[in-house]
Amino acid sequence: MRHVIALDVGGTAMKAALAGPGGEVLHRARRATGRAQGPDAVVAGLLDFAAELHAYGAEHFGTPASAAGVAVPGIVDEADGVAVYAANLGWRDIPLRELLAQRLGVPVALGHDVRTGGLAEGRVGAGRGADRFLFVALGTGIAGAIGVDGRVEAGAHGFAGEIGHIVVRPGGSPCPCGQHGCLERFASAAAVSEAWAAASGDPDADAADCAKAVDSGDPKARAVWQQAVDALADGLVTALTLLDPRTLIIGGGLAEAGETLFTPLREAIRGRITFQKQPTLVPAALGDSAGCLGAGLLAWDLLASTDRMEVTP
Repeated sequence: MRHVIALDVGGTAMKAALAGPGGEVLHRARRATGRAQGPDAVVAGLLDFAAELHAYGAEHFGTPASAAGVAVPGIVDEADGVAVYAANLGWRDIPLRELLAQRLGVPVALGHDVRTGGLAEGRVGAGRGADRFLFVALGTGIAGAIGVDGRVEAGAHGFAGEIGHIVVRPGGSPCPCGQHGCLERFASAAAVSEAWAAASGDPDADAADCAKAVDSGDPKARAVWQQAVDALADGLVTALTLLDPRTLIIGGGLAEAGETLFTPLREAIRGRITFQKQPTLVPAALGDSAGCLGAGLLAWDLLASTDRMEVTP
């Protein structure tokens, strides 16, 4: 059976699948990223993992994978297939596409993890059927994916969708990017955890604890939560003004709060827009499988473009 390899490389784990032509998952696998052993070891482990998946497909489905798709964190040059920089993996200028193609003997597509997850959400997840969508992941940081007609825009230099670095509070908290007042310093899961730990006096408290306290009516928690919602709405309205998406998909750890987040966020956006059209605001549907599913879509898209080139006279 024709299939592709899909790999999602995270800071602690690599998730993988063999995906059929209809997107069906034929096989799943997972292993530790092993970043404590250094960047070279992570690359070696990734290549070995991909080779094992290649062999598994050949043994169990009668033919090896036709292509591979890989989603990685950090700065990614998708056109040249290079993992430019990933702080949590120690990577700098790793030619992953070339290394994997040499090891597997098949074409390889490389993508940014959030954009790849956004591709899956837009095409087969919460944004299915939307011609224009914006996917925003609220995790340790905040990043986004701009979807247009079934594809995700990487930008001229691979930085499209970095909504977490829109300045929403000029002169505010310093951000590792070098600016002050970036959205992710106020509305990421990490930022809410930090603010709630300080407000509650519990250094171990996190964003999930804050959401529970909001639901129980704690006024301190509500204040922390509303500050995050207001900052998030300010950043999102800027994005809506620029992009005019039909569907706005919110994922990541903070979105797990459900309507504790979505109800006030819808109200905050509604109160800020003037001429803009309010998009449909929905939670992400694919969870932590989005990156892997998106990597599979990248691989199938690569094969489709290759097939078209081969039949062009």
